[in-house]
Amino acid sequence: MSAESKPLPIVDVINLRKRYGLVQALKGISFSIGKGEIVGFLGPNGAGKSTTLRILSGLIPADSGEAKVCGVDLAEEEGEVRKHIGFLAENNPLPEELRVVEYLNFRANLKGLEGSRKRERIRLALDACDLERRIAERKIGNLSKGYRQRVGIADALLAEPRLVILDEPTIGLDPRQSAITRKMMERLRGDVSFLLSSHILSEVEACCDRMIILSHGQIVAEGTMNDLQKMFINKTVFEIVSSDSKIDLQKAIRRIDQSCELLYDDPVEVLSKRRFTFSTNKGEEKAEEILRALIKNEELSISEFQISRPDLETIFLRATKKNWEVQDYLGRGKKNRPAKTNPHKPKTS
Repeated sequence: MSAESKPLPIVDVINLRKRYGLVQALKGISFSIGKGEIVGFLGPNGAGKSTTLRILSGLIPADSGEAKVCGVDLAEEEGEVRKHIGFLAENNPLPEELRVVEYLNFRANLKGLEGSRKRERIRLALDACDLERRIAERKIGNLSKGYRQRVGIADALLAEPRLVILDEPTIGLDPRQSAITRKMMERLRGDVSFLLSSHILSEVEACCDRMIILSHGQIVAEGTMNDLQKMFINKTVFEIVSSDSKIDLQKAIRRIDQSCELLYDDPVEVLSKRRFTFSTNKGEEKAEEILRALIKNEELSISEFQISRPDLETIFLRATKKNWEVQDYLGRGKKNRPAKTNPHKPKTS
C-alpha cells in the first residue's frame, strides 16, 4: 500500500508535552492507534497515563505537541473531536437516583442524539454491555460495582465513537465481570478502537493487540507481546521433565549449545523424575533444536518439554526499571540533580 493510500490512524500523537508546576508529566511522547486496534496503555503511578488520556478526551490541553483523533486536531477543534470519542474515567460518578435507561437517555440527549437513532443507540449500548432489561429498569444506586462500570461503558458507546478510552475499567471487578468487559471489546473489535489503561496486566495481555508502556512521562516500550518479549528478554528459558541424571542431560544439551545453563533442578510428583530448568541466550529456535535432539537421543528419557515465555508483568518491570533508576520524582535525571550538602559541615575556602 502506498503512503498516499494508507488510511490515517484513529489516534496520532506527536511530541506531546505537559507540565504541572515543577513536575514534567509528559516529555514529548509520540504514538498512533490504527482503526479497530485494542491498545494497552501501561505505566506506574505518576507515569503520565491519566494526563495523556485526559488530553485525548479533551478535558485538559497539552502544553505543546499535536494530538489528533480521526485526523482532527484537538487544539483546533476540540468540540469536533469529542464527537468521535467515548471516555470512561477511573472514578466514574453516576447519579444513583436515576434508572439505568433514564441515565442513558439523559446522556444521549447531551450528545445530540434524537428520535429513532437515540433509541437504537441506547438499545445497542445496553446489548453490547450485557445490560438486560431487568437491569436497565433498576436504579443505579442499587447496582453492584460491576454493573455500574458497565453502565459507564454503555454511556461511552452511545454516540457511536471511533475511539473508546477506558481508564481502569475492570478495577474492583470479579473475574466474571472482567470477562464481560473483554467480551464487549472483542465484539466491537475492528469497528471501534480502544485505548485501555489498567494496572491489571493479565487483563491487558489477554485482550490487547499492542501495548504502550510509560515511565516518568516517556514511552519506554511499545509493541505486540511478541515484540516486547524479544526486546526485553535476552534469554529463552525451557523446562524438561526427565528421569535422567543432571549430568547426562547437561552433557547432551551442551553438545548442541555450549551457552546453555541449568537454572533449577526440582523433584516432581512422579517417583524418580525431576524438572530441570535451563536457559539459552540463542533464542527459541535453539531451544526447539535442543528438544528435537533430546527426543532422538535413545539414551535419554524425556517426558515433558516446555518453553517458558515471559508474561507482561515481567516485561513491564524490566521496561520501567532503568527509567526509575535514573529519574527522580520530578522527572529529572538523577545525574543532573544538585548534590546534597551537609549544613553542619564547615565550609572550606
